[in-house]
Amino acid sequence: MSVFKCRGGISGEMPSNKSVSDAPITQFVSCRILKDHRLQWEDLWVREGKILNPEKLFFDEEGFADHKVDCGNKIIAPGFIDVQINGGYGIDFSQASGDIRRGVAQVAKKILEHGVTSFCPTLVTSPPDIYHKVIPELRVQDGGPEGAGILGIHLEGPFISEQKRGAHPPKFLRTFKAGGVADLMETYGHLDNVALVTLAPELANSAAAIRELSGRGIVVSLGHSMADLSQAEEAVQNGAIFITHLFNAMLPFHHRDPGIVGLLTSDRIPPGRMVYYGMIADGIHTHPAALRIAHRAHPAGLVLVTDAVTAMGLPPGQHSLGQQQIDIQGLHAYVAGTTTLSGSIATMDMCVRHFREVSGCTVEAALEAASLHPAQLLGVSNRKGTLEFGTDADFIVLDDTLTVRETYIAGQQVWRK
Repeated sequence: MSVFKCRGGISGEMPSNKSVSDAPITQFVSCRILKDHRLQWEDLWVREGKILNPEKLFFDEEGFADHKVDCGNKIIAPGFIDVQINGGYGIDFSQASGDIRRGVAQVAKKILEHGVTSFCPTLVTSPPDIYHKVIPELRVQDGGPEGAGILGIHLEGPFISEQKRGAHPPKFLRTFKAGGVADLMETYGHLDNVALVTLAPELANSAAAIRELSGRGIVVSLGHSMADLSQAEEAVQNGAIFITHLFNAMLPFHHRDPGIVGLLTSDRIPPGRMVYYGMIADGIHTHPAALRIAHRAHPAGLVLVTDAVTAMGLPPGQHSLGQQQIDIQGLHAYVAGTTTLSGSIATMDMCVRHFREVSGCTVEAALEAASLHPAQLLGVSNRKGTLEFGTDADFIVLDDTLTVRETYIAGQQVWRK
């Protein structure tokens, strides 16, 4: 790092870029930054954890950089955001262990090396007492050197279909008996810090629950469901905007009734509303041809998720996920004793590279599917998921193979290879 000497001001006067702030300014040079959907040879300026507009700096403040960082022609992209991650490194978010926060913090720290700067810890179907213990412990918080930030909790279940439960334990599944809202509260305890809820829209009385959740600003996602297309469209009309791990745990696409998958090209989506869909691009959960069909049908809605489980980052063998045992064999995670897939052990940078490779999409599209799109889904793209001026300086430095070399949160380097 070298200090930039030439600051504004007439010689003999004290140099001044202090008109707005005393904080130091860092300028990242020799980089291609992802902006306006394309990689551009441009410098990135950061002050006080935000991305700075250099024109304003020069003309309004007559200021210059205090530090310069040479990126060696690498790519700078917004930090990745994972909206579906169940745990990793031996930690299971759905286990009410002695110190829940410490477990989540451990995963938050480890995923920095995979370029993840924000995430939604995800709880799979569990008994109410687990929700009542775990939900109050998981607070929305900024990231930093101690780990990726938490944007809110993703509650996947228990209001899902018995037939499409996947690895979710059947005895803890629930239906909406009391008309939605009361069931939500009885099951979860409260909804503070909840960002996303996955449910099956064909369950009786689900419409009231969808309206209640979306009215509170919580993203409703359709998944683990037997819904046909008209049930899925009705759920979107009631406020649902996401599909949990497209193709997995739902009716397969059929030409007479395409089911939830049909939302990607439905003409019954309310004007101005976008439906997003999660995609586990680990090479196991979704065939490359299916991934390409989804991406070509609706590229702007694709959100890469890891759906990572406890065993991400662990050796083969048996591990726990929520109330079940899972068996890791190679890159596959199965419910023990079955051939049912139970989440993935992929990391987000792996998913980005695999998606780019099999879809043939641009580098920009692959990076935005893990940054801009999840930020738009969660309604935080005014501060996360982009490198626009004024947004949080959460970004990653990658080489041309899309391998993460450095991770920054609020302009501070929190990990490097």
